[in-house]
Amino acid sequence: MFDKTGTLTEGKPVVTDMVAVDGKTDELLQLAASVEAKSEHPLAQAIVERARVMNLVLSPIEGFKSLAGQGVQAVVNGAIIAIGKVEERAVGADPSIGPARDIEKFRHEGKTVVTVSLGGKYLGLIAIADAPKKGAKEAVARLLAEGLDVIMLTGDHTLTANAIAKQLGIEHVIAEVMPEDKLDQVKKLQAEGKKVLFVGDGINDAPALTQADLGIAMGTGSDIAIESGHMVLVGGGPEKVVDALMLTRQTYAVIKQNLFWAFIYNVIGIPLAAFGLLNPIIASGAMAFSSVSVVMNSLRLRR
Repeated sequence: MFDKTGTLTEGKPVVTDMVAVDGKTDELLQLAASVEAKSEHPLAQAIVERARVMNLVLSPIEGFKSLAGQGVQAVVNGAIIAIGKVEERAVGADPSIGPARDIEKFRHEGKTVVTVSLGGKYLGLIAIADAPKKGAKEAVARLLAEGLDVIMLTGDHTLTANAIAKQLGIEHVIAEVMPEDKLDQVKKLQAEGKKVLFVGDGINDAPALTQADLGIAMGTGSDIAIESGHMVLVGGGPEKVVDALMLTRQTYAVIKQNLFWAFIYNVIGIPLAAFGLLNPIIASGAMAFSSVSVVMNSLRLRR
């Protein structure tokens, strides 16, 4: 089970499109960036960075609130600005007209849509794209080839999540998951008798990393995720998850081989020695070779 943002994707989203009701996209971006400047979310940082590149001056805000999994809001110039997931009552639910049509279009392109509203009135939207990490598609293919089920977990809208999953070759997607629900998704699979390997990098991934049978934290992630993971990938992307899994399997195989070679000499030698049929020199040589064979067999892992 992979978290999406920062694990399967670069975690460095960029603003690709802006649509304003009145056509004033600069003003839309300026308002959004003024509020998002107080947030640490990757999507928020993408909006702030776009405003910085366009040399927009941010407005002072009051009463900033972050709504987990939903978005942020604050008071700008005496008015409440809400930024985040689509409010159907503000946008309208008909996908064939206006804002709903734009939202549908961008989501099918694998982009995350952030809406901006003023006092509950829709002002426009900002589309943000987060490119898949290099090697992510190949990593998924290798895991599937090993007979493992691969699941992508994300808070994104189902259309956006499916579009990105399709790029990566992932068939199983759990979308629109609230941060606090990731733990429940892991428990649900475990309740079905499955062993779960969870890969994540964010603060809200920590409980799932701890609960999973094997939690792998990306070394570029948050400190709490790194502390929570059973294994930490210091460098690289999703392909390192496959390498780590293959290495653990090979290591376990070598351990079993070493146990065999460590005991077989004793199983054969002790009865022979007990009946006086084994020269002490040969016995000591066999014990030494037992140790050497175990070390040499272990060193094969270096290749």
